[in-house]
Amino acid sequence: MTRIVRAVVQRVSSARVLVDGEVKGTVGKGVCVLLGVSDADGAQDADWMAEKIVNLRIFEDDEGKMNRSLLEVGGEMLAVSQFTLYGDCRKGRRPSFVGAGEPRHADRMYEEFKSAAAKRGVHVESGVFQAHMLVEIANDGPVTLIVER
Repeated sequence: MTRIVRAVVQRVSSARVLVDGEVKGTVGKGVCVLLGVSDADGAQDADWMAEKIVNLRIFEDDEGKMNRSLLEVGGEMLAVSQFTLYGDCRKGRRPSFVGAGEPRHADRMYEEFKSAAAKRGVHVESGVFQAHMLVEIANDGPVTLIVER
């Protein structure tokens, strides 16, 4: 089986996540990362994804070109576990989630990802794994990227 850790990355002016009406994580300028994990993903995949995202040149430089990274602008990260990124909609009308990681494994990889980003100097906030969350994203640009390994 091919490993495919998957993320949707949005450049944000702000983002926050609420669970039962309570704010669990909030960031200003930076990125919101919706992270999907498969059972084949390991710690090296989480580390690769964190390295890729914190160094993506998606912030404007002094000339208005996307030429600066999250690290360079001192931005923050809101990381949200998103098993529905593995929703397969090719057949029928109900997505199949058989490609999504088993919850214990997915939670472990989600924690590995957040830790790897923080170790690189990024302030990381997050949602609550397996909770029903309300995610508010002020997408700046809009800039939205799909990152896969």
